[in-house]
Amino acid sequence: MKRASWIGHPGPLETLVERVRRNDVLCAVASFAVGLSLILANAYIPRVTPSYLLIGPLLITCLGVAVRRSRPILCLALGVVAFIGDFVLGPSLGTILIVTDNLYAAVRYGPRPLGRWMLTITSVIAVVGGAVAGFMLRDFAVFAVSLVQAGLVGVTPVLTALFMRQLEDQAVAERARAEQVARLAELDRKAAVQAERARMARELHDMIANHFSAIAIQSTAVLSRKDLDAATVRRVLESVRENSVQGMAEMRSMIGLLRQDGEEAEAVRLRLSEAEGLAQRAREAGLEVRFRVDGEVRELPAPVDLAGYRILQEALTNALKHGGREADMVVGYRPDEVVLTVDNPVAEDRSGLPGAGAGIVGMRERAALVDGLVESGPYGASWRVRAVLPSSVLPDAALPGAASPAGAPS
Repeated sequence: MKRASWIGHPGPLETLVERVRRNDVLCAVASFAVGLSLILANAYIPRVTPSYLLIGPLLITCLGVAVRRSRPILCLALGVVAFIGDFVLGPSLGTILIVTDNLYAAVRYGPRPLGRWMLTITSVIAVVGGAVAGFMLRDFAVFAVSLVQAGLVGVTPVLTALFMRQLEDQAVAERARAEQVARLAELDRKAAVQAERARMARELHDMIANHFSAIAIQSTAVLSRKDLDAATVRRVLESVRENSVQGMAEMRSMIGLLRQDGEEAEAVRLRLSEAEGLAQRAREAGLEVRFRVDGEVRELPAPVDLAGYRILQEALTNALKHGGREADMVVGYRPDEVVLTVDNPVAEDRSGLPGAGAGIVGMRERAALVDGLVESGPYGASWRVRAVLPSSVLPDAALPGAASPAGAPS
């Protein structure tokens, strides 16, 4: 594995920093080879000094290339020293070109304030150098040429590095912003999933409470009555068994929905038009229900259907637990709303089955989800639950929480 890293294939333990340093060294070697070729090709201004002395500044500036990203300040210092030495001895084209890379690397990879300082310094040097050259030779053309040359050697690499660094900063900022947006979207998704699962958990509570209330009431009736014949006892036990089986099936279905992750589950829609089935199951549980429909039955939005069905179911369950032996249930279809009413006399013996206290709260929450209203309280000698639900216009937040199987008995 070590031999593979020497021939250019990074081994498993080689880090990114090591690869970058190795690439810089290779770039320095290549730069030295190109610069040496230019010196051999006489690409320099001859002076009285021997030409081979130009190799010294070339070597110094190439050492700066080798540490351009790991030590940018040292790279700048080596480039300045090489430029001064080459200007005294030559100057040579190869060394000047490599010095521009030293300036670029210092601004690109060095401290941020260094870029502003380098832009100011190189600009001043270009203007002053051109002015001095033009004044000494008393030629405006020399001033212009010297200014352009100094600008190309000093100002252009600095401006290029500043521009590249700005683009890099913008890319980093955009990447961070994209990650933040993705994180917020994931949080919103999780919040929506949690809210939906909480709503489904309330559905599960209501279904199980309805089934077990019916089972408890029917079992209490059988145990308290000694004069029941075998046929009556059998009918009651069949109803208890039906409630138990349906309750277990609905509980399995709901728990399966709650356990699902990232899947869309198809649920059976509960409808207010099936309220007669609720009344019939309540009658089988021992509650005399007088059911009536006012107006013409029509199709309702799924959220209203589910909310209305569950409100009637919960109201009948409360009547079984705490009311007398009869109840009046009315579903009224009006032009823009549906009015649900359940009246039942209050039992004289209030020591019935205990409740969790979530029935009325759950009904109000269901109505609020579809922008409706639920009122409950004494009404004469009875207890009334009255719900008003919109039948046409729904808020955007009204989601069909139809995550429960149909036929949940009371």
